[in-house]
Amino acid sequence: MFSFDRRSLYVILAIIVIIRVMNMGSAGILSLLLTIPGVIIAIAFHEFAHAWMAVKLGDDTPRLQGRLSLDPLKHLDPIGIMMLMFCGIGWGRPVQIDSSNFDPKHRKNGEALVALAGPVMNFILAFIFTLIYGLILKYAGLSFLSVTPGEVVIEMIEYAITLNIGLGVFNLLPLPPLDGSKIFIRFMPYNIRNWIYDHEMWFYMAFLVLWVTNLSSIIITPIMQWIFTVIVNAVGFLLSLF
Repeated sequence: MFSFDRRSLYVILAIIVIIRVMNMGSAGILSLLLTIPGVIIAIAFHEFAHAWMAVKLGDDTPRLQGRLSLDPLKHLDPIGIMMLMFCGIGWGRPVQIDSSNFDPKHRKNGEALVALAGPVMNFILAFIFTLIYGLILKYAGLSFLSVTPGEVVIEMIEYAITLNIGLGVFNLLPLPPLDGSKIFIRFMPYNIRNWIYDHEMWFYMAFLVLWVTNLSSIIITPIMQWIFTVIVNAVGFLLSLF
């Protein structure tokens, strides 16, 4: 009988990355390098937000494990980084929590709040980077864009905005072990929760099938565009006040 485990998943992901690299030209490689700062920031802050929320709710496990930190080395997962850089989907090292340590008033919704903190942090980062982008265009203008360092900075900011919105939306999908599953599973019956946990890796595989066939873009792309529009409008309103 065929068995699917995490090692099999990593092999599949490695094959996907290799195929993407082989199809890249020099321009693609340069663009890839410019995504690195955005990838590191997006993942490090995402995982830090999980840790911060857990500690805030009463569980010191992330603090004891050194995860209540913005040090990227505490949070980065090599496979997750490569996937985010090459394929637009990725993850960091999961933050371990013990929900039994939550304050009694938070135990019912604690895991969902911890899960939600990561994507929310990515949307906040996307807003901050968009604001920086707007400030540069408003006060530096074409003179900044006309020099190579300016072009590089702007392109890195653009990647950071896209990556953070994409990571936030991706993690809200209700597929284990993504953050979205921990949010939506809160509303599911106990027996269904156990069944989902027992078949977690198959949900991984289901998402990969959706992504490889590009079907996931039907869900993700419109949501990303909507969030981007909301952020741009909010930033535009703020800049109009200055």
